[in-house]
Amino acid sequence: MLLLQALPTSIGVAAIAPALLLLWLVIAADERPGPPARVWLAFLLGAASISLLGMARAPFAAILAVPGNPWMTQGMRSVFGVAAPEEIVKVLVIVAVSMRRRTFADPMDTVVYGAAAGLGFAAYENLAYLVQHSDMWRSLAALRSVLTVPFHGALGIIAGAYIAIARAGGALGAHRHRRDWARISNWTLALLAPITLHAAFDFPLLMLQKHPQLDATTRLLLGTASLVIGFSSIGFAIRLVGRVGRHHAPRTEIARERLSQLRRMWALLVAGGGASFVGAAFLLTSVHHWLVHPDRPASLLLVPLGLTSILIGLALLLATSVVYVLGRNRIRTSSEGFSSAPEPG
Repeated sequence: MLLLQALPTSIGVAAIAPALLLLWLVIAADERPGPPARVWLAFLLGAASISLLGMARAPFAAILAVPGNPWMTQGMRSVFGVAAPEEIVKVLVIVAVSMRRRTFADPMDTVVYGAAAGLGFAAYENLAYLVQHSDMWRSLAALRSVLTVPFHGALGIIAGAYIAIARAGGALGAHRHRRDWARISNWTLALLAPITLHAAFDFPLLMLQKHPQLDATTRLLLGTASLVIGFSSIGFAIRLVGRVGRHHAPRTEIARERLSQLRRMWALLVAGGGASFVGAAFLLTSVHHWLVHPDRPASLLLVPLGLTSILIGLALLLATSVVYVLGRNRIRTSSEGFSSAPEPG
């Protein structure tokens, strides 16, 4: 089955929906959400970065096998065949999206860009896996949405957090008397930490996949190790989010009002985009069915459902624009009134 043929089906929805939901949760945790366009750009570039994996793997091709030692072979493959190439392209996306930062940019913006890049990568990879195993896509989608998709998002968060800490210096806990060393070490951790966690997560899975003859106890230990590392990485990412976020909470009524407005906008954008995606999926499914089986009539229910869902999505996106315009004017008026108020005494 071709990848594009699977897009307008339930497989496409099951592959992409978990990543979008987790992205929304990360954005909602941000005290001052950044520009939506950059977040979506990071998400799309994260998905597109899979096309660069061939080039990223090329320098490591000669060291992916250790003859006569299956454990070392899978260890090298987990580090240099999977983890290093994937995390390198993700970090490049995060750096590219956050390079031209606004002068008042919040360090949490870089964390969100990292989550978006990781989840975009996970969404495309998830789609490829579900298409490849279309006979068991339901159980596979449930399994990957619980651990693999959040794990990729967590690795992006970890990289983004260390990049933010490296740029912010002492403001986010770097040692004030060793700022140069702190900056270098945090930039190193932005790449080294995700690669290490990713390789540790993948190594047991590669052993289980490539060596089914392993005894039951070893297989249980390997599977448990992968689960522990995966969920521990997610917990570590949450801790880093808290560390970065605690330094940049809104302190004024105007800042809190802006935060509330941005969260409403994000909720409407996610709901509108999701409704439009589902509607387009229904319509494309009908068109795909008609092209593949012109002798069989397509379901008459899917077309009106798709059109209705698209209209709902467009209405929500229009509501987003209204919330933005009205909220911006209200915040601007409040700000001017506050600045023009007479000073006491």
